[in-house]
Amino acid sequence: MSPGSNPFEGMPFFGDLLKMLGTQGPVQWDGARQLALSIATGGESEPNVDPVERIRFEQLARVADLQVAKATGLSTSTTGRAVTVTPVTRTQWALTTLDAYKPLIEKMAVALHPPTEGESTQPALPTDLFATDDSSVDPTEAWLGQIMGLLSPMLLGMTTGSLVGHLATRSFGLYDLPIPRPASDDLLVVAANIESFGDDWSMSGDDLRLWICLHQLTHHAVLGLPHVRARLDELLGDYASAFESDPDALGSKLTDLDIDPTGGDPMARFQELMGDPEVILGAVRSPRQLEILPWLEALVTVVVGYVDHIMDSIGSGLIGSYGQVTEAMRRRRVESSASDRFVERLLGLDLTQDHFDRGRAFVDGVVERAGVEALEKLWTSVEVLPTPNEVAAPGLWLARIGVDVELDVDTDLDLGPDLDPPS
Repeated sequence: MSPGSNPFEGMPFFGDLLKMLGTQGPVQWDGARQLALSIATGGESEPNVDPVERIRFEQLARVADLQVAKATGLSTSTTGRAVTVTPVTRTQWALTTLDAYKPLIEKMAVALHPPTEGESTQPALPTDLFATDDSSVDPTEAWLGQIMGLLSPMLLGMTTGSLVGHLATRSFGLYDLPIPRPASDDLLVVAANIESFGDDWSMSGDDLRLWICLHQLTHHAVLGLPHVRARLDELLGDYASAFESDPDALGSKLTDLDIDPTGGDPMARFQELMGDPEVILGAVRSPRQLEILPWLEALVTVVVGYVDHIMDSIGSGLIGSYGQVTEAMRRRRVESSASDRFVERLLGLDLTQDHFDRGRAFVDGVVERAGVEALEKLWTSVEVLPTPNEVAAPGLWLARIGVDVELDVDTDLDLGPDLDPPS
């Protein structure tokens, strides 16, 4: 093959790909939205939510709001007006979630391919991808090398769109993952997913709706606290910004791509590659992220443990089938899909049953030692949020915040000096 020739001539997919790469920002959001909506809806139009369903959630949300505020002592509102719980379509949920995750994904994009001094985050397409003066250079390898820096925006866009689309097919609300959303008191729940889940488990529709209202509002009350939101946003943002790129790993994946026009559909092969989470996360977790992770996990673990405690304290007296619904929900979260797990890894929230168990053990340990009144101190300021070591030893946390308790030598062990908080 002569220098400057195009080894992909006659393959319009790659021509279209190069045009797209030359017109995008740090993440290809248009492609992400298109893919997310296609997956969320199965490529079909969605019916509007039944107005009767909206009325049911509106009524149950008022009940849940009063109960959560009473049990937590926290305001459920972040804006000063009443919180609403609105059933929406999968399309609406997917679009809202893409917007919520956008700052984190773009921080990751910049971390993976930071612009050089004087360069914008808009990638520049080389004028001739296949031109080379060295006849010994394989034009295919030259193409792969030049396109590597341009590939990340589309890769992140397609991966993010695919994952959010899949999440839209099974998520119930905004807080299935305990991640702060933009300040709003309009909580969205996915009507079709809730109805399908209830049918699968033969549940009372109103019991399930009320359970979900309680769950969403309890998360909202905690994550709506300014200092909790700010701390979690800080940790998530720092984690996303600390990714490191491994071009060799991605290059190896691209080299394995079958680009022979006679070897099958190149679009299908490329989409298969883009859907592989390991292309992004296979070898990019950095030492800095390992420093951040214990603090991020500590905060999230305590949040989910606290939510479970509050749910149990009010749910059984409010919902006739509370035990059945709770058991089904807890099985469901342990059996999370690959999309759930990858989003959690992407954001540093690889939640397992162990995290839920440790969070609940911390909260139960506080109550056993100092009563439910001690839980009121948990969310008073960022300074009193439990450290990683304290999550495993609630007596140490109580001692640090000035609550006199007798340490249990079996559980409140000396775990050594706690990690310094990430700066």
